[in-house]
Amino acid sequence: MVTELSSKFNYNTGRDILKGEIKMIEKNYKFNKSSKKNVAKVIDDDNLLLMHMTLTKGTGLAEHFSNSNVYMVIIKGILTIKLGEQEEKEYQKGNIVNIPYNIKMNINNFNEEILEFFVIKAPNPKNYVSI
Repeated sequence: MVTELSSKFNYNTGRDILKGEIKMIEKNYKFNKSSKKNVAKVIDDDNLLLMHMTLTKGTGLAEHFSNSNVYMVIIKGILTIKLGEQEEKEYQKGNIVNIPYNIKMNINNFNEEILEFFVIKAPNPKNYVSI
């Protein structure tokens, strides 16, 4: 009778204990920098949805409702946001804006400088359960 050894992975060392191989523990994701309007998914897994967005002057996102807990991390420019029936507000680079689930929202760039930001949706909308 032949017994096959199964693989045992040590997440602290990144080493397969039985085979001695080193495997990557981390995952690496890349995003593209752009000077044009760009909306791209960077991570779409069970835990979260991470998007990278670039908006040029006069561009924005279509009015929509937040489909999860949303965090917007502004890394360049000025984001103009209108939530529900509130007045528009502006947030500059270095701000993180949190928007609760199911809120009507408008996102725009009305300024000369390119607006660049990340959108984090957690949990991922495909797994969101409303209580």
